[in-house]
Amino acid sequence: MAYQWFKAFHIIGIVVWFAGLFYLVRLFVYHAEANDKPEPARSILKEQYELMEKRLYYIITNPGMYVTVAMAIGLLWSQPSFLHDWWLHVKLGFVVLLIGYHHYCKRIMKKLAAGECNWTGQQFRIMNEAPTVLLVAIVLLAVFKNSLPLNWTTWAIAAMVVAMAAGIQLYAKKRRQDREKLESAA
Repeated sequence: MAYQWFKAFHIIGIVVWFAGLFYLVRLFVYHAEANDKPEPARSILKEQYELMEKRLYYIITNPGMYVTVAMAIGLLWSQPSFLHDWWLHVKLGFVVLLIGYHHYCKRIMKKLAAGECNWTGQQFRIMNEAPTVLLVAIVLLAVFKNSLPLNWTTWAIAAMVVAMAAGIQLYAKKRRQDREKLESAA
């Protein structure tokens, strides 16, 4: 019965953690794009985004990560046999990458607040796709475990990455065209 409770709260933690990471980097996009606004809008927006980023990181994203990791430890405590399976080691490798991404977001948040980050909104949009790839890989490993169809999975993940990159580029092109139309009409 303990396993089911750990699993339920592990899933809840994952949902909260990923929601926080996805929204945090979306705020970075808006924060970076605020630099293109005239004053006083630029200062007002940047101040608001800094506040939102801090609250999101410390009140939602961090607790989501802590609950996820704590419940994962509980899962392994209740099912120590999983420690012998290859899929868990691969999954934990992806989780380590995700924790690194989480802390890298904190570093970027501090740089944005200090005015030391030169990333563009487009670069942040690309960065925002990394946790999606990790999420897919982690969930597939957790669901299929030792019976993960690697050939199909590998190609599906690769196709997803290519589709996301193409979507980002198409969206950026559309935004540029819309901006050029507005400038030429003015």
